[in-house]
Amino acid sequence: CAHLTSFYGTDTISGCILAENYYLAKKIAGNSIPATEHSTIVSWGREKECDAYENFIDAYPSGVIACVSDSYNIFNACERIWGQILRDKVMARDGILVIRSDSGDPVEVLEHMLNILYEKFGGHVNEKGFKVLDKHVRIIQGDGVDMKSIKDILDLIERIGFSADNLVFGSGGGLLQKFNRDTMKFAIKCSYVEIDGIGGRAVAKDPIHDPGKRNKPGRLKLVKDSSGSYRTLSSIDHCKDYEEAEDQLVTVFENGKLLREYSLETIRAICDINID
Repeated sequence: CAHLTSFYGTDTISGCILAENYYLAKKIAGNSIPATEHSTIVSWGREKECDAYENFIDAYPSGVIACVSDSYNIFNACERIWGQILRDKVMARDGILVIRSDSGDPVEVLEHMLNILYEKFGGHVNEKGFKVLDKHVRIIQGDGVDMKSIKDILDLIERIGFSADNLVFGSGGGLLQKFNRDTMKFAIKCSYVEIDGIGGRAVAKDPIHDPGKRNKPGRLKLVKDSSGSYRTLSSIDHCKDYEEAEDQLVTVFENGKLLREYSLETIRAICDINID
Protein backbone atom coordinates (compact mmCIF):
# COMPACT_ATOMS: atom_id res chain seq x y z
CA CYS A 1 0.00 0.00 0.00
CA ALA A 2 2.93 2.37 0.63
CA HIS A 3 3.80 2.04 -3.07
CA LEU A 4 0.33 3.37 -3.93
CA THR A 5 1.01 6.69 -2.23
CA SER A 6 3.24 7.64 -5.18
CA PHE A 7 2.09 5.34 -8.00
CA TYR A 8 -1.19 4.18 -9.51
CA GLY A 9 0.06 1.14 -11.40
CA THR A 10 -0.10 -2.13 -9.49
CA ASP A 11 -1.08 -5.77 -9.79
CA THR A 12 -1.35 -6.20 -6.02
CA ILE A 13 -5.04 -6.39 -5.19
CA SER A 14 -4.39 -6.66 -1.45
CA GLY A 15 -2.75 -3.22 -1.48
CA CYS A 16 -5.88 -1.70 -3.00
CA ILE A 17 -8.07 -3.42 -0.40
CA LEU A 18 -5.87 -2.16 2.44
CA ALA A 19 -6.12 1.41 1.10
CA GLU A 20 -9.90 1.12 1.04
CA ASN A 21 -10.21 -0.46 4.49
CA TYR A 22 -7.71 1.64 6.41
CA TYR A 23 -6.99 4.79 4.39
CA LEU A 24 -10.52 5.84 3.42
CA ALA A 25 -9.95 5.37 -0.32
CA LYS A 26 -13.24 6.18 -2.03
CA LYS A 27 -12.23 4.66 -5.37
CA ILE A 28 -9.89 1.90 -6.44
CA ALA A 29 -6.39 2.92 -5.35
CA GLY A 30 -4.50 1.39 -8.26
CA ASN A 31 -5.02 -0.16 -11.65
CA SER A 32 -3.26 -2.36 -14.16
CA ILE A 33 -3.23 -3.24 -17.85
CA PRO A 34 -3.70 -6.50 -19.77
CA ALA A 35 -0.38 -8.33 -19.51
CA THR A 36 0.94 -11.79 -20.22
CA GLU A 37 3.12 -13.90 -17.97
CA HIS A 38 5.42 -16.76 -18.87
CA SER A 39 2.76 -19.40 -18.27
CA THR A 40 0.44 -17.84 -20.84
CA ILE A 41 3.22 -17.91 -23.44
CA VAL A 42 4.89 -21.27 -22.83
CA SER A 43 1.51 -23.03 -22.67
CA TRP A 44 1.35 -22.59 -26.43
CA GLY A 45 4.68 -24.38 -26.86
CA ARG A 46 7.92 -23.07 -28.34
CA GLU A 47 6.81 -23.72 -31.91
CA LYS A 48 3.71 -21.54 -31.43
CA GLU A 49 5.34 -18.59 -29.70
CA CYS A 50 4.26 -16.30 -32.52
CA ASP A 51 0.68 -17.58 -32.25
CA ALA A 52 0.69 -16.76 -28.54
CA TYR A 53 1.71 -13.16 -29.21
CA GLU A 54 -0.76 -12.79 -32.06
CA ASN A 55 -3.62 -14.15 -29.97
CA PHE A 56 -2.79 -11.59 -27.28
CA ILE A 57 -2.82 -8.54 -29.53
CA ASP A 58 -5.94 -9.79 -31.32
CA ALA A 59 -7.70 -10.06 -27.95
CA TYR A 60 -6.76 -6.45 -27.12
CA PRO A 61 -6.88 -4.36 -30.31
CA SER A 62 -6.65 -1.07 -28.40
CA GLY A 63 -5.11 0.40 -25.28
CA VAL A 64 -1.82 -0.23 -23.51
CA ILE A 65 -0.85 -3.90 -23.17
CA ALA A 66 2.34 -5.62 -22.01
CA CYS A 67 3.76 -8.89 -23.33
CA VAL A 68 6.63 -10.79 -21.73
CA SER A 69 8.79 -11.82 -24.67
CA ASP A 70 11.84 -13.57 -23.27
CA SER A 71 10.40 -17.02 -22.56
CA TYR A 72 12.79 -18.30 -25.24
CA ASN A 73 14.82 -15.65 -27.08
CA ILE A 74 14.06 -11.97 -26.49
CA PHE A 75 16.11 -10.80 -29.47
CA ASN A 76 14.37 -13.19 -31.87
CA ALA A 77 11.02 -12.09 -30.47
CA CYS A 78 11.83 -8.41 -31.06
CA GLU A 79 13.46 -8.79 -34.45
CA ARG A 80 11.57 -11.59 -36.20
CA ILE A 81 8.19 -12.01 -34.45
CA TRP A 82 7.28 -8.47 -33.36
CA GLY A 83 9.49 -6.69 -35.89
CA GLN A 84 8.53 -8.71 -38.99
CA ILE A 85 5.71 -11.23 -38.69
CA LEU A 86 3.42 -9.18 -36.43
CA ARG A 87 4.73 -5.71 -37.25
CA ASP A 88 1.73 -4.60 -39.29
CA LYS A 89 -0.70 -5.71 -36.59
CA VAL A 90 1.27 -3.85 -33.94
CA MET A 91 1.32 -0.69 -36.03
CA ALA A 92 -2.42 -0.99 -36.73
CA ARG A 93 -3.34 -1.17 -33.04
CA ASP A 94 -4.92 1.84 -31.38
CA GLY A 95 -2.56 1.74 -28.44
CA ILE A 96 0.88 0.79 -27.19
CA LEU A 97 2.49 -2.64 -27.07
CA VAL A 98 4.95 -2.74 -24.16
CA ILE A 99 7.51 -5.49 -24.71
CA ARG A 100 8.83 -6.95 -21.47
CA SER A 101 12.27 -8.38 -20.87
CA ASP A 102 12.51 -10.50 -17.72
CA SER A 103 16.00 -12.03 -17.73
CA GLY A 104 19.66 -11.38 -18.37
CA ASP A 105 21.80 -8.33 -17.68
CA PRO A 106 19.37 -5.41 -18.12
CA VAL A 107 22.05 -3.08 -19.47
CA GLU A 108 23.17 -5.52 -22.16
CA VAL A 109 19.68 -6.75 -23.07
CA LEU A 110 18.04 -3.31 -23.26
CA GLU A 111 20.75 -1.92 -25.53
CA HIS A 112 20.08 -4.64 -28.11
CA MET A 113 16.30 -4.38 -27.71
CA LEU A 114 16.26 -0.62 -28.28
CA ASN A 115 18.42 -0.86 -31.38
CA ILE A 116 16.38 -3.73 -32.83
CA LEU A 117 13.01 -2.09 -32.20
CA TYR A 118 14.14 1.27 -33.57
CA GLU A 119 15.36 -0.45 -36.73
CA LYS A 120 12.13 -2.43 -37.14
CA PHE A 121 9.51 0.12 -36.06
CA GLY A 122 11.26 3.42 -36.59
CA GLY A 123 10.65 6.52 -34.54
CA HIS A 124 11.87 10.09 -34.29
CA VAL A 125 14.51 12.24 -32.65
CA ASN A 126 13.13 14.53 -29.96
CA GLU A 127 14.03 18.17 -29.32
CA LYS A 128 16.86 17.11 -27.01
CA GLY A 129 18.46 14.93 -29.67
CA PHE A 130 17.43 11.51 -28.31
CA LYS A 131 15.74 8.75 -30.28
CA VAL A 132 12.14 7.86 -29.41
CA LEU A 133 10.51 4.64 -30.64
CA ASP A 134 7.35 4.76 -32.73
CA LYS A 135 4.35 5.51 -30.52
CA HIS A 136 3.01 1.94 -30.87
CA VAL A 137 5.99 0.31 -29.10
CA ARG A 138 7.67 0.69 -25.72
CA ILE A 139 9.75 -1.48 -23.33
CA ILE A 140 9.27 -2.43 -19.69
CA GLN A 141 12.14 -3.67 -17.54
CA GLY A 142 10.78 -5.65 -14.62
CA ASP A 143 13.66 -7.92 -13.64
CA GLY A 144 16.48 -6.92 -11.31
CA VAL A 145 15.09 -3.45 -10.74
CA ASP A 146 16.54 -1.52 -7.82
CA MET A 147 17.95 1.97 -7.30
CA LYS A 148 21.39 1.06 -8.67
CA SER A 149 20.15 -0.82 -11.74
CA ILE A 150 17.74 1.99 -12.63
CA LYS A 151 20.64 4.45 -12.65
CA ASP A 152 22.80 2.07 -14.70
CA ILE A 153 20.00 1.60 -17.23
CA LEU A 154 19.28 5.32 -17.57
CA ASP A 155 23.00 6.00 -17.99
CA LEU A 156 23.07 3.38 -20.75
CA ILE A 157 20.15 4.71 -22.77
CA GLU A 158 21.53 8.24 -22.53
CA ARG A 159 24.92 7.01 -23.71
CA ILE A 160 23.49 5.21 -26.76
CA GLY A 161 21.27 8.14 -27.69
CA PHE A 162 17.81 6.96 -26.66
CA SER A 163 15.19 8.85 -24.67
CA ALA A 164 13.98 7.63 -21.28
CA ASP A 165 10.46 7.91 -22.77
CA ASN A 166 11.06 4.52 -24.40
CA LEU A 167 11.17 2.67 -21.10
CA VAL A 168 9.20 2.03 -17.95
CA PHE A 169 10.33 0.17 -14.85
CA GLY A 170 8.42 -2.42 -12.88
CA SER A 171 9.42 -3.50 -9.39
CA GLY A 172 7.45 -6.40 -7.96
CA GLY A 173 9.04 -8.49 -5.25
CA GLY A 174 11.86 -5.96 -5.08
CA LEU A 175 9.56 -3.52 -3.33
CA LEU A 176 9.41 -5.94 -0.42
CA GLN A 177 12.71 -7.77 -0.61
CA LYS A 178 15.28 -5.20 -1.69
CA PHE A 179 14.21 -2.18 0.32
CA ASN A 180 14.31 -2.31 4.09
CA ARG A 181 15.08 -0.12 7.07
CA ASP A 182 18.82 -0.23 6.33
CA THR A 183 18.39 1.04 2.77
CA MET A 184 17.97 4.59 4.09
CA LYS A 185 19.55 3.92 7.51
CA PHE A 186 16.15 4.30 9.15
CA ALA A 187 15.25 2.84 12.52
CA ILE A 188 13.36 3.93 15.63
CA LYS A 189 15.46 3.83 18.80
CA CYS A 190 14.99 4.77 22.44
CA SER A 191 16.55 8.21 23.04
CA TYR A 192 15.01 9.40 26.31
CA VAL A 193 13.71 7.69 29.45
CA GLU A 194 12.19 8.83 32.73
CA ILE A 195 13.14 6.79 35.79
CA ASP A 196 11.28 6.92 39.11
CA GLY A 197 13.34 8.77 41.69
CA ILE A 198 15.90 9.91 39.14
CA GLY A 199 14.04 11.84 36.46
CA GLY A 200 14.72 12.22 32.77
CA ARG A 201 17.78 10.77 31.10
CA ALA A 202 19.05 11.00 27.54
CA VAL A 203 20.17 7.62 26.22
CA ALA A 204 21.74 6.33 23.02
CA LYS A 205 23.44 3.26 21.62
CA ASP A 206 27.00 3.78 20.40
CA PRO A 207 28.50 0.48 19.15
CA ILE A 208 32.28 0.56 18.86
CA HIS A 209 32.40 -1.32 15.55
CA ASP A 210 29.70 0.64 13.73
CA PRO A 211 29.44 4.35 14.61
CA GLY A 212 26.85 4.70 11.84
CA LYS A 213 24.38 2.97 14.14
CA ARG A 214 24.73 5.55 16.90
CA ASN A 215 21.36 7.20 17.49
CA LYS A 216 20.64 10.75 18.60
CA PRO A 217 20.19 11.10 22.38
CA GLY A 218 17.56 13.16 24.17
CA ARG A 219 14.07 14.32 23.32
CA LEU A 220 13.97 15.14 19.62
CA LYS A 221 11.97 17.38 17.30
CA LEU A 222 11.96 17.56 13.52
CA VAL A 223 11.70 21.25 12.63
CA LYS A 224 11.39 23.21 9.41
CA ASP A 225 13.45 26.37 9.03
CA SER A 226 12.69 29.52 7.03
CA SER A 227 14.32 28.08 3.90
CA GLY A 228 12.07 25.02 3.98
CA SER A 229 14.85 22.65 5.05
CA TYR A 230 14.36 20.09 7.80
CA ARG A 231 16.67 19.43 10.74
CA THR A 232 16.54 17.59 14.02
CA LEU A 233 16.74 19.46 17.32
CA SER A 234 17.81 17.74 20.51
CA SER A 235 16.71 18.77 23.99
CA ILE A 236 20.38 18.42 24.97
CA ASP A 237 22.21 20.34 22.25
CA HIS A 238 19.52 22.91 21.37
CA CYS A 239 17.74 23.40 24.68
CA LYS A 240 16.24 26.86 24.06
CA ASP A 241 15.44 26.28 20.37
CA TYR A 242 13.97 22.90 21.23
CA GLU A 243 11.43 24.30 23.66
CA GLU A 244 10.27 27.01 21.24
CA ALA A 245 10.26 25.00 18.02
CA GLU A 246 7.17 23.43 16.48
CA ASP A 247 7.56 19.71 15.92
CA GLN A 248 6.71 18.65 12.37
CA LEU A 249 6.07 15.09 13.56
CA VAL A 250 2.63 14.50 15.05
CA THR A 251 1.33 11.65 17.17
CA VAL A 252 -0.86 9.28 15.16
CA PHE A 253 -1.13 6.29 17.52
CA GLU A 254 -0.86 6.47 21.30
CA ASN A 255 -1.64 3.76 23.82
CA GLY A 256 -3.60 1.77 21.28
CA LYS A 257 -5.73 4.72 20.15
CA LEU A 258 -5.84 6.33 16.72
CA LEU A 259 -5.46 10.07 17.28
CA ARG A 260 -5.25 11.23 13.66
CA GLU A 261 -6.72 9.66 10.56
CA TYR A 262 -5.35 10.34 7.10
CA SER A 263 -6.96 9.44 3.79
CA LEU A 264 -5.00 8.02 0.87
CA GLU A 265 -5.83 11.18 -1.09
CA THR A 266 -4.30 13.36 1.64
CA ILE A 267 -1.13 11.27 1.75
CA ARG A 268 -0.83 11.33 -2.05
CA ALA A 269 -1.13 15.13 -2.02
CA ILE A 270 1.72 15.34 0.50
CA CYS A 271 3.84 13.01 -1.66
CA ASP A 272 3.07 14.96 -4.86
CA ILE A 273 6.25 17.02 -5.07
CA ASN A 274 7.37 19.06 -8.06
CA ILE A 275 10.43 17.36 -9.58
CA ASP A 276 10.97 20.03 -12.25
